[in-house]
Amino acid sequence: MRKFLVVLDDSRECLNAMRFAAMRAAKTGGGVAILSVIPPEEFNHWIGVGDIMREEARERIHAHFEVFAKWMRDKQNVDPELVIREGEPVDEIIAQVGDDPDIGVLVLGAGTGRKGPGPLVTKLTKSAGTLPIPITIVPGDLSRERLEAIT
Repeated sequence: MRKFLVVLDDSRECLNAMRFAAMRAAKTGGGVAILSVIPPEEFNHWIGVGDIMREEARERIHAHFEVFAKWMRDKQNVDPELVIREGEPVDEIIAQVGDDPDIGVLVLGAGTGRKGPGPLVTKLTKSAGTLPIPITIVPGDLSRERLEAIT
């Protein structure tokens, strides 16, 4: 089964990327893999404190994931999987694509502010020619109705 890989982070545009991935998966018989990356700088503390912070980060990710997963299950009949990795976000996204041969499309949300589309979109589009899968970039300000029409 082809999976849509979408990145779970704290950005606003993440929501539209999640919606798009779930809607496309529902309409094409695919799946959704939700990747959350914990950056290494969050744990540059003493070992005990770093372990506690790592566990707290994982708990936050699971809680955030469950909100999206419930919507995907209830509204799109898609049961997403959660993948948590630690490291630099772009490196971990590329590694996940390489580790899971079922991933067929990377879905990213693009920011709409003056700062540009966001660091993930900027960095990953630079290496898009070397990725083994296509990237779909979803504008962060698309309405739900427009997303439904597109998918």
